[in-house]
Amino acid sequence: MALALRFFICFVLTVCIVASVDAAISCGTVVSNLAPCVNYLSKGGVVPDLCCEGVQKLNGMAQTTPDRQQACKCLQSTAKGISGLNPSLASGLPGKCGVSIPYRISLSTNCDNVK
Repeated sequence: MALALRFFICFVLTVCIVASVDAAISCGTVVSNLAPCVNYLSKGGVVPDLCCEGVQKLNGMAQTTPDRQQACKCLQSTAKGISGLNPSLASGLPGKCGVSIPYRISLSTNCDNVK
């Protein structure tokens, strides 16, 4: 699990370095806030409190369209690097944490259309 988390963080940081975006929110911020969710997103069960705290914090930071688009792109990049990720758990995570976001969490979401 620790090796998978290290790979996941390295992968996302690489994506962040390569991507140039106007948004103030970074992929590193997205990853650090959602890292406590990785186990839940792969195996299910009870959503950890730290996971929901990260989801809520991230939602509070992503207040502009560029921030929401960047968060969406980071979520997609990150999801591709998590082995065994359950897409339905990922799409339902905001609701489980009492957060409403203006787009569906999915690899098929066009992040450029997120407002």
